[in-house]
Amino acid sequence: MTEIRLIHVTTQETLRESGQPVNPPTVKVIATAVVTNPLAGKPLEADLTVLELMSAEVTAILGAKAIAAIEALGLSSSDIRGYGKGAIVGTDGELEHTAAVLHPRFGAPVRAVIGGGADIIPGTKKVGAPGSSITMPIGNKDDRWEFDDMDSAEVSIGDAPRANEMLISVIYSVGGRPHARVTKVK
Repeated sequence: MTEIRLIHVTTQETLRESGQPVNPPTVKVIATAVVTNPLAGKPLEADLTVLELMSAEVTAILGAKAIAAIEALGLSSSDIRGYGKGAIVGTDGELEHTAAVLHPRFGAPVRAVIGGGADIIPGTKKVGAPGSSITMPIGNKDDRWEFDDMDSAEVSIGDAPRANEMLISVIYSVGGRPHARVTKVK
């Protein structure tokens, strides 16, 4: 069983941009968990399955929390257009621990709560101390070339990750960038 120290969910609604109303408002919801890294401080381990399994468990929880936040705004999972992910491993871990968390099993729970998502979930990873921030890319869930949904969001938790922890985040977006108007070259 994964040891989760805290879960943090943030909601951002953009109501005005460049002096103009954004109607409907664009929304970003970030759900983050801070978990104990079971491989922190240990010698290099070839088998990272424990982290992959932890990822699926934590991501299912984060997806449910994010959808609850979206529904609290009167929206639904079908309104979600974009998603992204990020992880920070504490200094007693290694960068490869974040790869094990973000890649093999992360996507299925993220897609399950929104009923699909045909494209990659863009993400980023790093090693950091408490208070480190990470900027997560956001891409359209079905078409990575949908410019309106290309965005990012930053996450930071003041006391995380501790040396033996990992910070794991998922982000969902509704509405793309406010007043998006960049077009594809024809």
